[in-house]
Amino acid sequence: EGDVTGAAAAAGAAWVMVYALRALGGPAGQLVVSCAQEPTREELVVLRILVQQTSLALTTARLRRGERTAVRERGTASPGENDRLAAVVADLQRRREAHERLAAAVAAETGEAGIAAEVHRLTGLPVAVEDAFGGLRAWAGPGRPENPVRTVRRRRTALLDEACRSPRPVRDRDRLVAVARPRDEVLGVLALVDPEGRAGEYETFVLQHGALMLTVELSHQRNLAETELRLRRDLVDDLLAGTDAVGARARAEALGHDLTSPHRVLVLRWPAEDGLVRAVEHATRATLGTTALLARHPDGVVLVAPEPEESNGRCPWEELHRAVTDRVRGDGGAIGVGAVCRDPAGLARSYQEARRALTVRLGSGRPSGVTRYEDLGIYRVLTVDGDDGEVRGYVREWLGSLLDYDTTSGSELVRTVWQYLEQGGNYDATARALVIHRSTLRYRLRRIREISGHDLGAVDTRLNLHVAARAWHLMHGVV
Repeated sequence: EGDVTGAAAAAGAAWVMVYALRALGGPAGQLVVSCAQEPTREELVVLRILVQQTSLALTTARLRRGERTAVRERGTASPGENDRLAAVVADLQRRREAHERLAAAVAAETGEAGIAAEVHRLTGLPVAVEDAFGGLRAWAGPGRPENPVRTVRRRRTALLDEACRSPRPVRDRDRLVAVARPRDEVLGVLALVDPEGRAGEYETFVLQHGALMLTVELSHQRNLAETELRLRRDLVDDLLAGTDAVGARARAEALGHDLTSPHRVLVLRWPAEDGLVRAVEHATRATLGTTALLARHPDGVVLVAPEPEESNGRCPWEELHRAVTDRVRGDGGAIGVGAVCRDPAGLARSYQEARRALTVRLGSGRPSGVTRYEDLGIYRVLTVDGDDGEVRGYVREWLGSLLDYDTTSGSELVRTVWQYLEQGGNYDATARALVIHRSTLRYRLRRIREISGHDLGAVDTRLNLHVAARAWHLMHGVV
């Protein structure tokens, strides 16, 4: 009932939704839509737009009905009453013109700036458009603040609550405020800057109607953003799974992305995931000069990025890492970069390579940073996921006795072998890496020879132990 939107039930219909209609003055009825099956996401977006357009049409009908009623009454009224009705007709005509001009501003696709400019022209007062948190999105008229100061969050919340409850704009110090609210969520705020209290009934009407138009505009922007984000995510998912090149390029072109140039897949993971997708979007635009094709996956944010034409000796992926770090305000992030591919069909392989590079980076002594697949060396031939039975058997063959000893005694002989060989057999460097004394290292190496039976001085033995130790390190992520 009233101003409520929600699901309903009806005989013979699998899906029924009741949409509340709002016009100036409050609720204007309900639009009931039924369907034999649940609509798609695209169809739901269209439905929401139709609901908003219906609300605007009802507002127009109310204004015209009031105007016609006043004209009819003038024919039977006394001279004094005629003067009053003439004023009413003039006011209704003025309001209808304001409605049509605001509707034209929305139709012209000039965004919230166009709505603010029209409200300013109609009222003569400065106009501000803000987001729900108080950030300035647009301004029309004189006196635009150079450094807008946001209202304290608690006071802002109280203001929005009051504005949502009130059927008319509310006074906030030197401003008159109305909210853009399609249902329960506030999308934005439209405010008249009126320190002298000049705003009368007509200005209040224009503000209120401007907020209604702002609701339509911001809802439209959100619907477009959500649709584009979903389309980008679906395209990325298909590219990673493997899809035809012609179809992929056509879909990418519709989203404003050129897949005809060489691309790579990157997988990004940060300790703080809040805002990571938006940070990657902005960082990609800043460092690569292009929009992002990305999606959030369980293993991190996946980015399909074009290969930069010129690097000027700099690593673009290191710059991307720094840019993301600056935006999420947290270090410790890692990026795995797959090999470059010149055809969309190769992106599925690049994705697996990026995952492997990320695994190696996270398992290294410095997990924060960038690792490219081309730089993995021996790690490129070590299987780290899927069917890695052969690798595990190889590790067991060369390190099995040491692994068993470490398990039963709590020692670190395998880690010692790995660091010793990683450091090229250098005692001092190995001791520093393990944070132990040289004498302790000598004791451990003697125990390794005794337990394993391997001669660490033999070239073939050292090679096989080194490969096995690297495989163990990669699979277990031990630093």
